[in-house]
Amino acid sequence: MNPVYPFYGEKTVCKEQKLAFPPQHQDQQPGLETLMVPEPISEDPAYIGSCKLDGKVAIITGGDSGIGRAAAIAFAKEGADVVIAYLYERTDAEWTRNRIVELGQRCLLIEIDLRLKKNCDAVIRTTMETFGKIDILVNNHAVQYVQPSIVDITEEQLYHTFQTNVFSYFFLIQSALPHMCKGASIINTASITAYKGNVQLIDYSSTKGAVVSLTRVLAKSLASQGIRVNCVAPGPIWTPLIPSSFSAEDVQVFGTETPMGRAGQPYELAAAYVYLASRDSSYVTGECIHVNGGDMVTT
Repeated sequence: MNPVYPFYGEKTVCKEQKLAFPPQHQDQQPGLETLMVPEPISEDPAYIGSCKLDGKVAIITGGDSGIGRAAAIAFAKEGADVVIAYLYERTDAEWTRNRIVELGQRCLLIEIDLRLKKNCDAVIRTTMETFGKIDILVNNHAVQYVQPSIVDITEEQLYHTFQTNVFSYFFLIQSALPHMCKGASIINTASITAYKGNVQLIDYSSTKGAVVSLTRVLAKSLASQGIRVNCVAPGPIWTPLIPSSFSAEDVQVFGTETPMGRAGQPYELAAAYVYLASRDSSYVTGECIHVNGGDMVTT
């Protein structure tokens, strides 16, 4: 069974461009997958695991939905137990846990605000109490707020965006490192905005640039310990963050500017996370995998 890429309507935005998604908007970030039309495709049924992560324990922040859910399902297919830290999206998180259990793996859900260091410490402590080890840390959660100009970004928004997208990554890594051994892997989710920028997402783009720099310098710092650090930089991907941050009108054309003419689906990134988490990438560190529909960037 092959996944279907959904496109909607015959009305054109320009002569050669069709609408990608029905207009929709959610008022709260990071958004709920269960409210999206259509719901993102998180799993490729044709993907069959081959024990690449057998016996591993992975923490995936924002693993309840979107890219995090896709990575969590793929990790489970490869034999990993998964810890999912999420903010409030309980229904999405429980759906993901149920799918992981169906695949024969254990899944621990932790509802928590990762902006606070004590909460990041709690995630690591609870993981160790439950599973006794940490092999993979995927920092994936984020928020983004559309503003027409840098002068429209409030102090509150700036703190919130950096605390969520950058500070929490530092806190989680600091707390997890004492429990990670040689062969462990840290994977950060960056964004194409780190390389190309987005004039409506100035603070978000800045945080993703910070994530890329963090990945590169931490890879050098931890190389002698045998711990690899890499990142994935998605292009436009159909996740709950899109309708919860962009207007209904912008959602309609989301992803159509790429060379492929469409947004990506979360499952299309899953294999990149598996690769970076497994021994397949044993000689890869400090790198960024670009999954963006052909939108060339300078690395």
